[in-house]
Amino acid sequence: MKHIEVVAAIIRKGGNILATQRGYGDFKDWWEFPGGKMETGETPEEALKREIQEELSTEISVDEFLCTVEYDYPAFHLKMHCYLCSLLTEALHLNEHEAAKWLRKDELNSVRWLPADLEVVAKILQGYFKTSFI
Repeated sequence: MKHIEVVAAIIRKGGNILATQRGYGDFKDWWEFPGGKMETGETPEEALKREIQEELSTEISVDEFLCTVEYDYPAFHLKMHCYLCSLLTEALHLNEHEAAKWLRKDELNSVRWLPADLEVVAKILQGYFKTSFI
C-alpha cells in the first residue's frame, strides 16, 4: 500500500477553528484542516508554512505539535502530523478549496470531515489536548 505523509494546520482565531472544504478528488465537498504533502528535505513546520501559503495565501506561525494521525484510506496509508497554528496575516484567499468556515468547538460536528481529520476533531471534543486553544 502506498504511504503518504502530510501536515495539517489547526488554525485558531478568537476561539474558532478554521475548516476548509475540499474542491477536488474522491472526497470533493468534504471538510478538512488545511495542509498538504511534505516535500523531501522539509521539516513538518516548513511544509505547513509552505502549504498554507499555497492554499490560503496567508502566513501562519506553527505554535505547537498536537498529534500524529495514521489512517488507512482505500488507496493509501496516511500519516498526518497536526499542529496548532495562528494567523500572522488576517487575509485568506481560497486557492484550492471551495469554502472555508470558522467553527466554534460546539460546531465542529456540523460539517462532513474527512476520516483522518475526524480523528483530530474527536480528540478536540474529548479534551485530549492539554492546551486550551479553543
